[in-house]
Amino acid sequence: MSVIAGNWKMHLGPEGTRAFFAGLSLDEVSGDHELIVFPPAVSLISAREAPGRDPRVHLGVQNIHWEDHGAFTGEVSAPLAVEAGASFVLVGHSERRHLFGETDDEVARKVGAARRHGLVPVVCLGETLEERRAGRVDEVVLRQLEAVLEALGTEGRSLIAYEPVWAIGTGETATPEDASGAHATLRARLGEAWGREVAGGVPLLYGGSVKPENAAELLIAPDVDGVLVGGASLDPVSFARIAGAAAPRGR
Repeated sequence: MSVIAGNWKMHLGPEGTRAFFAGLSLDEVSGDHELIVFPPAVSLISAREAPGRDPRVHLGVQNIHWEDHGAFTGEVSAPLAVEAGASFVLVGHSERRHLFGETDDEVARKVGAARRHGLVPVVCLGETLEERRAGRVDEVVLRQLEAVLEALGTEGRSLIAYEPVWAIGTGETATPEDASGAHATLRARLGEAWGREVAGGVPLLYGGSVKPENAAELLIAPDVDGVLVGGASLDPVSFARIAGAAAPRGR
């Protein structure tokens, strides 16, 4: 099974969301795969209620607050997300970290909130170009992983998305070897913390300028269990082509 996830970021309102699902055909996509879409919070209910939405497409939110309720204008709590139809949540996306100053500690607190309310956390991590050039890839991704290990625990499902910051929205894509190398580092640390069997069951996704043209080579790379797609997930034909590029397989 491969996981094909689409992060719409600040695109596609309710009307655009309905149009997306009206145009999404998964006839050429293996039923083995898991599909997830992360629309803007204002479009989540429209996605949930979209006529003809394939039940294989699960829904998530792009961010949550760590508190369950309170005076946090503009924020979305885990209970609100669940009520609106989310079953997954992105946590620690690089844009949250670098544009909004989200810290490792805050990411861990959000993971804890997701766990309390049954949301599956998709924890995003990755290095900047400067960190890569300095040879610090393993150091950075392991620090970010270490920060959430306790909050993740082994009682619920979780996914990890490796997204090198320099490849997000730039048109630059890590090579399959780059992705496999980072994923191998993450898998090894998960194995040390939780044991090889449990670690082997945690899907590791690659994200960063994934397109229909490069999806297949990324999806067959060792230790790459799926992709987190940005801009190419906004078009239903493009998203279906990426999902169709994943060959049926099992871990």
